[in-house]
Amino acid sequence: MVAEAEHEHRPDIDPIDYDRNVSLSDSDLESDNKGKLIRLAGQLRDRRNELNQKASHRASLRDELNAKTREQVDEAQEHREKRDELNDRVQEHKERRNELNAEANKLFAQLDEKKHELKLDEGKSLEELKAEIERLEFKQQTEVLSPGDERSLIDRIDGKRKDYRERQEKLQETGELDELREKAQAVRDEASEHHQQVTQLADEAQQHHNQMIEAYRAADDIRDRADEVHELFVEAQELADRHHEDFVRVQKRLRQLDKREEKARQSERAKRREAAKEEAEAIYQKFKEGETLETEDLMKLQKAGLL
Repeated sequence: MVAEAEHEHRPDIDPIDYDRNVSLSDSDLESDNKGKLIRLAGQLRDRRNELNQKASHRASLRDELNAKTREQVDEAQEHREKRDELNDRVQEHKERRNELNAEANKLFAQLDEKKHELKLDEGKSLEELKAEIERLEFKQQTEVLSPGDERSLIDRIDGKRKDYRERQEKLQETGELDELREKAQAVRDEASEHHQQVTQLADEAQQHHNQMIEAYRAADDIRDRADEVHELFVEAQELADRHHEDFVRVQKRLRQLDKREEKARQSERAKRREAAKEEAEAIYQKFKEGETLETEDLMKLQKAGLL
C-alpha cells in the first residue's frame, strides 16, 4: 500500500517559464504612449491569469497530498490503538501465566516434599526389584551351590522380597500424590495456554507496530512532498500577485492619462465656447449698431443665446 502511495504522491508539476514573465520599469509606467501601456496591461493580465492557474493547480495538489497525509496518520493511529489493545491483553495473559506458574511450582514442591517423606525417590523401582528377585531365583534353581552359598542367596532373595513388599505398600499410599501431580500438571498446562496467548498476541501487536511505523513513514514522505508543492504554490502565487500589482499600476496610469486627456478636451471646449461667445458678442454689437447680418452670423447669435 505504501509503495503505491509513494508512486501516486510524486506527480510532475508544470514548471514556471520565467522568460514569459512581464517586467514593468519606471520609464514604462511613466510613458505617455497609451497604446504601449494598453498592450503592456494586456500582457500583465494574461501572465497573471496563467500564474494564478498554476498556483491554483499547485494548491489543489498540495491539499490532495495533505489529505493523503491525514489518511496515513489516521491509519497509523488505528494500528497504534490496536497494538496498545493487544499489548494490554498480553500483559493480562502474562500476569495470569505467572500466577499459574507460581501455583504449579508450589504444588510440585509439595509433591516432591511428600515423595521425600515417603522416600519414594530412594532405592530401586518395583520393576528393578522384581527383575533382581527373578534373577536370583533363577540362579538358585539352575546353579549348584554349597549350603553356605545357597543360604546366603536365599537370605538375599528374602531381603529383596521384603524391599519389594515395603515399596509396594508405600506406593499404595500414593493416591494422594497422583491427585496432587495431576492438579499441578493441570495448572502448568493452563499456564502454558496463557503463554501461547502471550506469544500469539505479542506477534500480532508487533505486526500492528510495524504497520504503524510504516504508515507514519509514508505520512512523513507525503507531508514532505506536500511542503515542496506548497513552496511551489507560494512561488507561483507571489509571481501572479506581482503581475497583478503591476497590472493595477498600469491601469491606474491609464486612468491618469484618460483624466488628463479629458481635462485637456474640457479646456479646449471651454476655450472654443469662450471664443464663440466673444465672436457672438462682437456680432451682436454690430447688430445693435444697425449693421446687416448674414445668416451664419444670426445662427451664431442664436447659438450663443443672444437672440
